[in-house]
Amino acid sequence: MRPSGLPTSPDAQALFRAATAQLTAAGVESSRLDARLLLEAAFGWKPYALTLGTPAVTAEGLARFEGMLARRLAREPVSRILGLRDFWSLPFQISPATLDPRPDSECLVQAVLDRVDRHKPLRLLDLGTGSGCLLIALLTELPAAWGLGLDRAPDAAAMAQRNAETLGVGGRSAFAVGDWTEALAGRFDVILSNPPYIPLADRDSLAPEVRCFDPALALFGGADGLDPYRRFAAGLAGFLAPGGLLALEIGWDQGAAVTALLQQQGWRDVACLPDLAGRDRVIVAYPPQTPRAVNGNP
Repeated sequence: MRPSGLPTSPDAQALFRAATAQLTAAGVESSRLDARLLLEAAFGWKPYALTLGTPAVTAEGLARFEGMLARRLAREPVSRILGLRDFWSLPFQISPATLDPRPDSECLVQAVLDRVDRHKPLRLLDLGTGSGCLLIALLTELPAAWGLGLDRAPDAAAMAQRNAETLGVGGRSAFAVGDWTEALAGRFDVILSNPPYIPLADRDSLAPEVRCFDPALALFGGADGLDPYRRFAAGLAGFLAPGGLLALEIGWDQGAAVTALLQQQGWRDVACLPDLAGRDRVIVAYPPQTPRAVNGNP
């Protein structure tokens, strides 16, 4: 069934105007952009075809577009409708098992790159890898590095593996199912994570695109959102090589709390870095001078 309000004998520009109006009425802030992206995907138009002219409308494309528009009107994100999200200028496949990567998470990638020797054979560990976007982005910039991504969701680990292979770093990465560091051995030069950090009480205040379509396992970090950081502060030092780097994404209002958790456990040179909007977004730290052994690590 055609979403109400679409023209019965549409041309491309009429479709664009009608879809934009419907999305705006549904509360979608990026209505013009979303309408254009869905039209381009449904009809196979080149980017900005609408700006350059009036591209052809086919019956098959119209049927695809009607289905896509109905999903967006239900507040499903465009990236999930298309199954694709650009991150670090790379196309990542996403699925219901993975978090939809956010632009602010690129700040975590940059924070790591700013603090490592890009030519060394580094060992990277990504906890809660999801689509693999953080680890894979880093591996594309670190040609001698190797990385391991862990995720509690089997479908997420499988998706990350496919993304690594598609983006050319499958031979320098591995992905496994695991609850962060349980049963993990060895040491790494960099440990990074974008853990679930939203307090449970904030669930109802989230946008429908997040609340209804991102996996809860990747969103909520306990009553105050800090449960993952407590585990990291107490348990990760023994998995870092001497001089190793810990890099964590945090919620915009969690900088002071996460800094304190790490400092209480002896982590050194803890720093809080801003995101693209100037809000706290990334914590970097170095392990205590004498971290205790974990899982048999020396």
